[in-house]
Amino acid sequence: MVTALLAMAIAAASPPAEGEARVSLDVRDAPVVDVATLLTEVAGAQVIFDPGISCKLTLKVTNLQWLTVLDLALRSCGLAYEEENAVLRIAPVARLREEAAARRHLEEEKRLAGPRSVTRIRLSYARAQEMAPIVKRFLSPRGEVVYDVRTNTLIIIDVD
Repeated sequence: MVTALLAMAIAAASPPAEGEARVSLDVRDAPVVDVATLLTEVAGAQVIFDPGISCKLTLKVTNLQWLTVLDLALRSCGLAYEEENAVLRIAPVARLREEAAARRHLEEEKRLAGPRSVTRIRLSYARAQEMAPIVKRFLSPRGEVVYDVRTNTLIIIDVD
């Protein structure tokens, strides 16, 4: 049945307008994996599914952009996609969020692990000892501020 749906959807797909293939689709209780595969084949895209994806959906759309239909179908099943190197990866939303948070955390750790630099700022209209706690709030966890009362200078040590 999915093969018949595929043939019907490809026949119903209009030629790509402005870089987006448009599709008309009418399916009932179809696995989301089959619907997503069908949509990506119509558009000529590549797709990878995380294991364990199982959801059936019913949809009827007429002349919509394939990416809009894909996004709506995935959201109705609690799924999302991310694109990397021209390949769509479909996975549960929670998993994609966890991975994005882990990537951000890793980038932050890499940035904080970098070499520290020293900057000296001689103040004219403020006292260094009063400004040090204020400046400290804007530094990374590895940053520190030292002040020299004699020369009214802030010495800021932080990662680049």
